Amino acid sequence: MIRQTELVDKIRAYDPDADEDALNRAYVYSMQKHGAQKRASGDPYFSHPVEVAYKLTQYRLDTASIITALLHDTVEDTDATLDEIEELFGLEIRGLVDGVTKLNRLEIKSESSKQAENFRKLVLAMAQDLRVLMVKLADRLHNMETLHYIPKPEKRQRIARETLEIYAALAERIGMRRMKEELQDLSFKELFPEARESILKRLEFLRKQGKTQVQRVEEILKELADSGGLKNIKIYGREKKPYSIWKKMESKGVTFEQLSDIVGFRVITDSVADCYHILGLIHEKYHTIPGQFKDYLSTPKSNGYQSIHTAVIGPQQQRIEVQIRTDGMHDVAEYGIAAHWGYKQGQEKDKVSTEGKQYRWVRELLEIMEQSDGAEEFLEHTKLEMYHDQVFCFTPKGDIIALPRGSTPVDFAFAVHSGVGFTCVGAKINGRIVPLKHTLKNGDQVDIITAKTQTPSPSWERFVVTGKAKSEIRRYIRDQQREEYVTLGKAILSKTFKQEGHDISEKMLEPALAVFKKKEADDLYAEVGEGIVNRNQVYDAVFHTRKSESHGVKNPFDVANFKKKAKKSVPMPIKGLVPGMAIHYAGCCHPIPGDKIVGIVATGKGITIHTMDCDTLENFADSPEKWIDVAWDASGQDDLFIGRLKVSLSHETAALASVANVIAKDEGNISNLKITNRSSDFFDLLIDVEVKNARHLNSIIASLRAKNVVQAVERV
Repeated sequence: MIRQTELVDKIRAYDPDADEDALNRAYVYSMQKHGAQKRASGDPYFSHPVEVAYKLTQYRLDTASIITALLHDTVEDTDATLDEIEELFGLEIRGLVDGVTKLNRLEIKSESSKQAENFRKLVLAMAQDLRVLMVKLADRLHNMETLHYIPKPEKRQRIARETLEIYAALAERIGMRRMKEELQDLSFKELFPEARESILKRLEFLRKQGKTQVQRVEEILKELADSGGLKNIKIYGREKKPYSIWKKMESKGVTFEQLSDIVGFRVITDSVADCYHILGLIHEKYHTIPGQFKDYLSTPKSNGYQSIHTAVIGPQQQRIEVQIRTDGMHDVAEYGIAAHWGYKQGQEKDKVSTEGKQYRWVRELLEIMEQSDGAEEFLEHTKLEMYHDQVFCFTPKGDIIALPRGSTPVDFAFAVHSGVGFTCVGAKINGRIVPLKHTLKNGDQVDIITAKTQTPSPSWERFVVTGKAKSEIRRYIRDQQREEYVTLGKAILSKTFKQEGHDISEKMLEPALAVFKKKEADDLYAEVGEGIVNRNQVYDAVFHTRKSESHGVKNPFDVANFKKKAKKSVPMPIKGLVPGMAIHYAGCCHPIPGDKIVGIVATGKGITIHTMDCDTLENFADSPEKWIDVAWDASGQDDLFIGRLKVSLSHETAALASVANVIAKDEGNISNLKITNRSSDFFDLLIDVEVKNARHLNSIIASLRAKNVVQAVERV
């Protein structure tokens, strides 16, 4: 455990003006509050906040951040209060500690709801001060480093998945590459240990074989720089991390041996001019690979990242990736937002504002929060917002709009302004009118056509990509539905009351509002219209009768029981179906959630669901009347679906057992298996696997590709 003096000395080494007295008081206060508490590892609990604080010193964070790290668990796990922390350490520290504190006192039933609510609070705190996020990331990193001490594997898996999906993505958003990679690797180790171990062994083998080659490329690039008169150029090769390699294998559908960019090269220069100079020298000497050039110098990423990325056919016809940037850009690439807290003696401390362009995404998350119906929907939209690669498009005035890859003109419209999104009727891309479903590309100039009378179409939700667009469209649909339910509910109650000789009024409904815990009459009308509350229950609440008993309702005031009954119906896994028609999943393409799908109507058989790229659909090209626009409904679905894989295996002992073991560890279930071809060296299999969705199946495919015995695997 880091000692008090060591921690203070570490901070004063980069910040001579640090408040040493406050740091010492925070250290002692936290130690006293945590007292004899122990962690799952058996270590004193106080070792955790000290380690979190020490990790933040590696990013040269300010005194307030370090104090927050020391105190971040006191309110949650001890008798300490926020008022006490404010009295001892000030209002700033109180706000930071409150932002990091979990919502453990909320009565939330499901773990997913708790996770979502905690994340919601974190985003609100981030919007006030991004240091909250950095403390939270360091906290999560140390928890992941000690994750193996938790005895329950399902809890370890949940924490690792949450870390990968949320915290690693957030670290990337603020440019903290080192933090992101550490979180990803620790999560990868817990979730896919065999795949990670296999990749590590192969990297070790390549390391022994290719050391000379890496050095040779470094020397060649240095010679190029010297020939161009460039001085103070730093060049080094960097091996990609196991998780990054695994993701590339998964996304590109290739084996480890087919990847040609395991090692990337970095060129660090003194100036932007030198960056473009060395780029010209590299492109002059070697053939570039089309589509692999990205200039983040002129167009930085939303997190402030700047660099030139290029890929060329280098020495000995080997493909090499090169990143070119200045020293200052390299600091931002490594440390992200934390690079802005670098201190120099005699200078003022930099203060990072969330108003900068690179932190616009924080405000966008707040907008998504406002439009989302509950914490879990917010978390869903946020994941969408964080997980996609970007494309850069231009407004007619030349302003840059950064969007996730796969975005459409509708996503662009909502990114410009919600009002533009709501009134969007069409779009021009580079002067040409395109459908609203059109996929945007890098460099597109987008001109949105609007009309005052236009309103969002529910069908937009099927093709938009950004969380902001989805949340705005869903909000509009909810508002429209609510208006309809209010109108219907009011009509139902008016008729009910009139039958008994009463004219309904808002004042008359006040007793019912109290019973059903509603603030206004429209809320009650909406639930009556939706069928959540029975009209006779409302009448009974107003006039204190038992009229509803004659209608078979035992307890008219038992709202919770009624709601419980109302939610028993299980939603269909497919949206857009004709009510009452039977559905079947095509055996030719085996559609699963996550695939783009279409429905084909067959007389007497109902609707057959196919993937959009299924070859069978060619048979229906001349029968457009049979096509139905459908989409997956992800709400509350725990069904398993069949995904079919074609696997080619080396003819080795226990090869089949190895495949079965990988599928089982990834929580898949083999429902059918058939050997289609056999030779002395290889044999081919068709395997039907029960999975939750396309992402689950792709994860299994990636894990299989990491095995030595697997020569090829693809979905059929």
